[in-house]
Order: sequence, then C-alpha cells, then structure tokens
Amino acid sequence: PVDSVLHPHLTNTPFPQFCDVSLYFSNFKTNFLTGITYLDHAGTTLYPESLVREFYQDICTNVYGNPHSHNPSSRLTHDTVEHVRYRILQHFNTTPDEYSVIFTSGSTAALKLVAESFPWRPPTATEPASQFCYLTDNHTSVVGIRGVISALGVVSLPVSPEEIEARAKDVDQSEGSSCQTPHLFCYPAQSNFSGRKYPLGYVRGIQARQLYPACDSKGRWFVLLDAASFASCSPLDLQEHSANFVPFSFYKMFGFPTGLGALLVRNDTAALLRKTYFGGGTAAAYLAGDNYYVPASNMSNRFEDGTVSFLDIIALNHSFDSLHTLTGGMDKIQVHTFGLTRYTYMLLSSLCHGNGQPVAQIYSDSEFENPSTQGAILNFNLMDCHGQMIGYSQVDKLASLFNIHLRTGCFCNTGACQLFLGITNQVVKSNLQAGHVCGDNIDLVDGRPTGSVRVSFGYMSTFQDCQNFLNFVADCFVEKPVKVDQDKLDRLKSNTSSKGSSQCLLTMLTNGKPDHIDEREHASTDLVVNQRGGKAITKDAKSHEKAQTLTNIYIYPIKSCAAFEVTDWPVGALGLLHDRGWMVVNGNRVCLNQKREPRLCLIHPQIYLPSNTLLLQASGMNTICVPLKNHSEPPQSHRVCQNMVCGDRVETVDCGDEAASWLSEFLGQPCRLIRQSPDFSRNMKKGHEKEVSSTALSLVNEAQYLIVNRASVDLQESSDDHQPLDTQTLISRFRANLVISGKEPFEEDDWSHLIIGNTHFQVTFGVYLVHQSLEDSNSTLSVGSSVKSEMS
Repeated sequence: PVDSVLHPHLTNTPFPQFCDVSLYFSNFKTNFLTGITYLDHAGTTLYPESLVREFYQDICTNVYGNPHSHNPSSRLTHDTVEHVRYRILQHFNTTPDEYSVIFTSGSTAALKLVAESFPWRPPTATEPASQFCYLTDNHTSVVGIRGVISALGVVSLPVSPEEIEARAKDVDQSEGSSCQTPHLFCYPAQSNFSGRKYPLGYVRGIQARQLYPACDSKGRWFVLLDAASFASCSPLDLQEHSANFVPFSFYKMFGFPTGLGALLVRNDTAALLRKTYFGGGTAAAYLAGDNYYVPASNMSNRFEDGTVSFLDIIALNHSFDSLHTLTGGMDKIQVHTFGLTRYTYMLLSSLCHGNGQPVAQIYSDSEFENPSTQGAILNFNLMDCHGQMIGYSQVDKLASLFNIHLRTGCFCNTGACQLFLGITNQVVKSNLQAGHVCGDNIDLVDGRPTGSVRVSFGYMSTFQDCQNFLNFVADCFVEKPVKVDQDKLDRLKSNTSSKGSSQCLLTMLTNGKPDHIDEREHASTDLVVNQRGGKAITKDAKSHEKAQTLTNIYIYPIKSCAAFEVTDWPVGALGLLHDRGWMVVNGNRVCLNQKREPRLCLIHPQIYLPSNTLLLQASGMNTICVPLKNHSEPPQSHRVCQNMVCGDRVETVDCGDEAASWLSEFLGQPCRLIRQSPDFSRNMKKGHEKEVSSTALSLVNEAQYLIVNRASVDLQESSDDHQPLDTQTLISRFRANLVISGKEPFEEDDWSHLIIGNTHFQVTFGVYLVHQSLEDSNSTLSVGSSVKSEMS
C-alpha cells in the first residue's frame, strides 16, 4: 500500500491541525459510503444521513402548501422559504438590504437568467456596444451566454487569466463617465478544472475600471462571480466582494437537495434587468385581452416564474443545520479540504517509476501553498515509465474496479483544458473530425490526451481517502520499484506561505525521519509492491520457458452469466460465434450485470450448434431451450427494442415469455432475455481500432475478444485475510475468451498483432483482440494452436 510504499510512518500518523476539524467531521455518517472512496466532490458533494432524516421528519410533521395561496399551510411554506432566503444571505455575509435571492434549477439556469435579462445595448452613434467579457477558464454555461447575445450586436471578448492584471492601467474615472453602456465581465471564484482561486478583488477592480478589459472600455461595468465551484469548500464574503451577480448550485454545497440553485443579485443592480416572459406569481397586474403587464415589485417574485420548488427549498434549512453542526463553518471546511488536497498533491507529484520517470503530470498554476489561492481540486494525467500519457478512460475504468469515484474528461471547461493540455483550436476541430466529442471515452488522439483526471475533496473526505487513492495509483500504474523525487518533495515541504494546515501537514510528512522515503528505492521489489504476502508484479519477473499456445477457449453466450468452455469453436464476424449475443434486462429494460445481480454467475448457458439451441441451466431449475434464431416472424412478445450497452444504443429482440419467466423465478425479480438483432450493426468506439477492417461487435464491452496470459496470472497477489487464489479461479474472474500460455508475464502489453493458428488479430491495450481482416471471421480456433506475437 502507498502508506507503506511512500512513507512507513503514515499508517499510524494522525492528521495534525485537522484533528479539531475531525471532531466535527467524525459525526458524518452515511451507510452507502461503506467501501467507497468518493473523490468527485466538485461534481457533487455527499449528504449526511442526519440531513435526510431531519428533512423527512419535518415534512412528515408539517403540512406545506403552495406558497401562492393564503391558507395556514401555504403561509407556513411562504414564511419558511423566506427564512431560507435569509439564511442563504447570512451564509454569504450579506443581508436582504444588499442582495435578493432568486431560486433557479441550478447555476446554469441562473446564468441563463442573467444572459436573457441583462440590458445589452447595440452600438449607437454616440455610444459603443455592450461587451460580454469572460475569462477563458470558465464553465461552458458561462461561455454559452454568447449564444444569447450573438444576434444583439454585442461584442464577445474572451480574456486569458494573465491579461487581467498584465494589461491593467490607470484610468481617469471622470473619463467616459457620461457613457452609460452596460458591460458584463464573468469569471469564476474558483476554476472547476484546476481548483485555482482567482482574486476576489477582481470584483471591485473591474467595477472601478482599474483592470483589463474594463480599463479599455467606457461605460458601466458589472461583474458576475461564478461561485458554483468555490462555494462548496470556501467562505465567500459579499460585504467585502460585492459582485453584481452570484450564481451557484446547492447540491455542490450540501449534496441535497439537487435540482436547486440560486442567483444572488445586488439590489442596486436589479432595476436594470429586463424580463420579457412572465409566469405565475411574477405579475402585479396584467390583462388577458390587452397588452398590459406590470411586474411584481419584489425582485425574487418577479423572476421566479411559477411555483418554486418549495420542498427542496425547505430542505435547505436542514442542509445549513447539518453543515454547521458537523463542521463548525466554512473556514474549518476550507482548512480541512485544502490540507487533504495539498497532501495528495505533494505525494503524487513526487511519485516516480522505478526508472525515475515521474508518474503524474499535474495541471496547476501553483504548488498548493495556500488555501486562498488553491481549492480542493487536483487535476492530472498519469504517465507510464516511458513518459507516454495513459488515457484517462483507462484510469477511470480501473478506479471503478477499486470503488474509487473520480471524474475524467474536460469538465465542461474547454478553455482551461486547452490551456493546460496544450490543445490548439485547430486540434479541437481535428479531434471532432476524428470522432471525439465532449463526454466520450476517446482519451488519446495520436498519443496526445484529450482530457484529464480530476479528484476533489469535500468536508466529509478523510485522510484514508487520500491513502486509498494513492494506493490505487501505486498498485496499478507505477513501474516497480516505487521511487520518490526526494529533492522535489523536500522543496514542496518547505514551500509553504501559511501556517496552520500546511505547516501541520509538513510535520506529519516528515515525522522527524524524512530519509525513510528514499529507502524505498533500495528495497526489494517484493516488499515495495505490497505488504500482504503476494509476489511482485513486474515485467522483469520470468515464468517457466515454454512455447506460446492457446490453452483455453471460453464463450459467454449471455452477457455476465457463466462461461461455456469449448475446445474448438467457429469464428464469426463479431468474434467467437454467439459470444455475448444475449443479455438479461430487468423490468425497466436496464441491462443486468454481476454488480447489480451477482446470481447471474450461477446461470450456466450452453450452445448446441447442431440443434441451433441455447440451453439455460441453474441449480434447482429445469433446463429450458431457447432457439438461436427465430426463423418465423416473431410474435408480439418477441418485440424489437432499444437497449444501452456501455453507452451504445443497440437494437435487440426479446426472446419470449418462457425465458423471461425462468430468469424472473431464478433471480427473484422481473427479467427478460434479449439478444442482439441480427440486422443491427455496432462498431468499436473510435480510438481503439487501428488499420482494422472488421470492428463489428456483439454485446461485449470493448472489443471482439478478451485474452489473458497465464504467465501474468501466475504472478497473483494474496491478502492477509485470504489464501492465494489458484490460477484457474483468477482466470475465471477475468472472464477472458482466450487463455494463452505466454513466455513472460505482461509481455502482452507490448503486442501489436497476434496470430493464433491461421487467424490474425490486432491487439489493443494488451488484452483486447479484433480481427485483422474480414477473412479472419470465417475460421475456427482450437485449443493447442500455436500463438505468434508481434511487438508494437
């Protein structure tokens, strides 16, 4: 484990400075976190059981009516909602005299409201057009304001972070004071990509036209401070930093409720906003038969169309209660989360492969010296021992296997992603032509990353979460023996500009014996890799010399069910004939796997080609036969439907009521058996195939075949609590189609092509095979066939 690999004293070392905070946070309880390392708090933080329990008790005890009525239950709702508005303003150290709270469905809806109601002006003979200026390190929802103003003659101006201060200049405040053109500048209090905190002093600097771009343009400047990322772990004082507009989402602050956000609007700005559509509750008076409408005088009422989500708003009362009860306030949360992030940054950035190459490329403008400039976000990509980037989707998939929840991609912040990853505008367009779009898993194009990995912390995060994550990186991605860049670690330990959290973190890391970190460079590989008695997993380890042969063939007719072992089997256009051609879905037509339904592994399907039948067998159940193909027109119960497999939409055919009844009885829930439609074609995702003409897939996850090398499996680990698993059990758990007796463990990582018998394959990621050509889909594979490999 990393706590032993990187620093032997970390296991029993408390987390200094955060001990007082942990007294609050130790009360955070939620049963669903058992066994989970949750590191996506920038996506949404988690909610404690106490919050939900108290909210449930509240709505079970009180009757809350529509706040637009005037009966007792409605008055209770109205008064409670108004109290929550006050608590929100109090949280940001301001009052109803200064700001109004407009409830929205989230931060994005709040930004859209500003875009549609801001008093944009086209150019006139005497005054310039309004400008919409935004930091390039902004969320998509901010940049999207361009879409609203593009037809209004308004100027859009992207501003790089360096330009704000570098291009600032002194301006005579009386110059251009007569110009009333309104301009809007938007920037994030904290980058959702890197966690960089931008100076809150920019608010007054832009409003006073002392910073770029305001210093270059006459008119009235307003500031939208995007607090969605910042507000989750940091205190925001609007008395000191009085932005005109402040959007945020409550799920990022509390985890619950979701689908609720707010826009804080300075009252002296409110009169400028213009609104066209008016919904229920927003009018003081209007006529149905005449174009007559008078808006409500109250700012909140004017902009909250229809009935607000009042039960969710009432839940905020309990959210604030839980936050203060468990943590003691935002200042303590900031100290706690920054300390965890800094600790993880210091160790990850110093971690090296056995050959001295760094493990991680970290994307940050700072070295995490101070919580006033860096939030609880760590963004990075991992690299192999040759300095090549490891795709973020591979990190994500392995993390999921370890129950580590993190985030990958560009995080709806293309500007920051381009800046840190060196992606030009032309490359973005070229990547799109290559098939890469936002949110997909094409993580590398021509060896260059299209996104990155992000871990983020919340107030309920623990020191153990950091260790679990670092364990995962060291176990899965570090070429042994693990090394540490001692010079860099020493510099980071001394490079702190604040007392408190950073200083106490240094105390914990050094523990009076910093030289122990370097000792790992000279330790034996067996001791470095794990403390659990297993053997080291390195490419240098050798197995017994023997010829490469195909030792086992497995097909999995029904996705996630047991294997069917054969000695000879025909190859089809999609891989082994009938491999993963069927799957089980629940009553909502959602695909079941062994994570959702472990009893699937007890179902033993078998295929008999002479009779064209699929047999379903399980202990305590009668065996039933399902035809491999429906030769006649399918009845209504055998309907064609759409299902999702690994993010792909596939067309499937229902296999009838008999199979559905059998599966439902055995699994104890409504289920149906479906097969991929023979008329439907599904191809590999772009990025996996290279110079391959046959990439059609069945219901598999990634590729036509999954292989495993026995030499790699032989180097298996065991834990202190369990006996070592035998090789055959490990192979069964891997659920490979083809098992090969290789000469060396992990040699498959370097294979580019494989020939088994007379069938040619391309190898991707060391475990996936696809047909090299269409001719290879009309052959037969046999156990005992020779295997020839080609290196990449």
